[in-house]
Amino acid sequence: MKKMTVLLFLQTILLAGFAQKIKPEGKIIVNNPLIHQLIAEDAKIEILGDGFTWIEGPCWLPTENKLLFSDIPENKIFEWTEKDGIKLYLTPSGYTDSKKRGGEIGSNGLILSPDNELILCQHGDRSVAKMDADLAHPKADFTILSNSYNGKKLNSPNDGVFAKNGDFFFTDPPYGLEHLFDDSAKEMNYQGVYKVDNNGNTILLTKDIPLPNGIGLSPDEKKMYIAVSDIENPVWMVYDVTPDHQIKNGKIFCDASDAMGKMPGNPDGMAIHKSGWLFASGPGGIWIITEDGEHLGTIYTGDRTSNCVFNEDYSYVYMTANHQILRMKLKTH
Repeated sequence: MKKMTVLLFLQTILLAGFAQKIKPEGKIIVNNPLIHQLIAEDAKIEILGDGFTWIEGPCWLPTENKLLFSDIPENKIFEWTEKDGIKLYLTPSGYTDSKKRGGEIGSNGLILSPDNELILCQHGDRSVAKMDADLAHPKADFTILSNSYNGKKLNSPNDGVFAKNGDFFFTDPPYGLEHLFDDSAKEMNYQGVYKVDNNGNTILLTKDIPLPNGIGLSPDEKKMYIAVSDIENPVWMVYDVTPDHQIKNGKIFCDASDAMGKMPGNPDGMAIHKSGWLFASGPGGIWIITEDGEHLGTIYTGDRTSNCVFNEDYSYVYMTANHQILRMKLKTH
């Protein structure tokens, strides 16, 4: 069943081959009008770029006024700016070996560190790494922050988030392994969630989630949210974060089971709004979920949507949806 789970998760829709400014099928599905505190009733989805293979890991760079995102199968990171549009930013991004291999080899999650450094979750190299270059002058030169635990190689780090003190949390499903759960190179018999502390130690937080994916922290860092991209149990979990940055008291935060199969997508990446609401990839697009776990509605993209990120003043949410990079304007009051 797990092999079927991953195959359904990784399935993508064929390239549509069109490029217009406004995505015609984009709309807001409203479950509770409270959603309009952040999203206007007439809000539109803009297409910023099209024709990619499978994009993920959007990351906003405030100092550059620039968006980055990974095209995982192509082993590339692209950038978008209002002035210049789409350009190639970095390649290779997640697999630096010369040996040919298939699968999802590139970078996935891209995270800006508190020191304004680019951190990459590298599928192909099975590592969390820091780019050893200025953000304005990228190069494929990396320092490994974590690639193993207890002497065993990680599966393929997927997504991550920083705490204010510099601790880094990340998820480690098998999506970057060429043969997924059945890959002969897989050394772990579980899919973990880890912390890399300020001393460089990799610490296991939990191995009880079958398919951990997106990860986020509440604004006060007292809660951790983890997306579970398992079609048999498609949920978002929430945990209490202890003062020493362990997690406990895990429980289901929001359940996507009723929407699975009715709309494309499942729980994947997420971004936490300053209000405490989650903008979380799920069936149909980006789910808006309150800090109490209520699903207020969905930014419906009409496609399998992997992740999202805000710019620095939360005036826009940027979304990676299969082969398109999208954005929507938000209210900022």
